[in-house]
Amino acid sequence: MDLCRQYQIPHSQLRGHGDGTWTDLDRRKALAHEAYLKQICPSCGTRADEWDEQAGGAEDAYTAITHRCIGCQLIADKQKTVPEGADGNGVKVLLIPTSVHAALELTRPAH
Repeated sequence: MDLCRQYQIPHSQLRGHGDGTWTDLDRRKALAHEAYLKQICPSCGTRADEWDEQAGGAEDAYTAITHRCIGCQLIADKQKTVPEGADGNGVKVLLIPTSVHAALELTRPAH
């Protein structure tokens, strides 16, 4: 259903059935999926029912682990070099492939 949502197509079309017209079943599936997505915590990505034993969940449904993303680490390190105040307003730190950066450097005029 996530692909259907992304491409804004009915589920029946994704499955190779129908002509792209939204059927009643397609609409019910899409509405159910939207209701499901609204239950997901934007911070941790879980749903309350997954933790609630009375709803079929479990108190230990998930285990917290740590994970280091090197890209996020590079962004955080570079962000520390952005000036405070007006000089830093609007400055964004982005990741671009090293090959693209090298090509961009070649197009810059020499000083």
